[in-house]
Amino acid sequence: MQLIRDNADALMPLVVEHGLNLIGAVAILILGFWFAGRARNWAVRALGRMPRFDDMLKNFFGAIVRYLVIIVTVLAVLSQFGIETTSLIAVLGAAGLAVGLALQGTLSNVAAGVMLLIFRPFRIGQYVEVGGIAGTVKELTLFTTELNTPDNVQIIVPNSNVWGQAIRNYNAYSTRRVDITFGISYGDDINKAMDIIKAEIEKDARILKDPEPFIAVLGLGESSVDIVTRSWTATGDYWPVKFDLTKAVKEEFDRGGITIPFPSRTVYNAAD
Repeated sequence: MQLIRDNADALMPLVVEHGLNLIGAVAILILGFWFAGRARNWAVRALGRMPRFDDMLKNFFGAIVRYLVIIVTVLAVLSQFGIETTSLIAVLGAAGLAVGLALQGTLSNVAAGVMLLIFRPFRIGQYVEVGGIAGTVKELTLFTTELNTPDNVQIIVPNSNVWGQAIRNYNAYSTRRVDITFGISYGDDINKAMDIIKAEIEKDARILKDPEPFIAVLGLGESSVDIVTRSWTATGDYWPVKFDLTKAVKEEFDRGGITIPFPSRTVYNAAD
């Protein structure tokens, strides 16, 4: 029993010391992660006061601030246990090089995210197509780009896939050209059909006068004469104009006796 008491007396100061260090480390860790989230929000709000500062950049820099605070917190926790952080940083640097070589794909996403922020081929809220995937840009992080499809499906694309492929931005310019092809029967009056299309274009105030709308015979198909119309409108009116103009021209074709052919097949009975 005396031996146990002697050992307990010797260990008690160590238990108290390390216990206090452990409690301090946990407290630093909790406060550090809490402050990291707050610092990110402060950074985003501060950058939000700059009217010309892009939303994509605000979120990106907010994430960087959060990660920096977390790194400082981890170093503070280690120093709480008496670990020399200076030598540790050197060791982590060497280990980081090895990890970086092993995680080249992940680091390429970070590099691609930085390039996307520098050149900014798209912004938050724009409709884009990257690698065959189309959607509205919701967020750009260090590793991924978040898209939202028209049918409200979330798509997460690695930044390296975005930067490494062609990017089609449908909202980059203020105007877009609406191309619609109408097919009429070979027996119909081509000039009458073109006049009907022109009249419907002129009725729609959303279609711009400059550049001037273009109407021409595109080609002679297997069962139809194809007439193409190319008109310009504001980017936000692209789909409404395309839908409305297609409907209006079809209705006027019906009133004017212009027929739109559809595939047909004649079957002969060999027995006859």
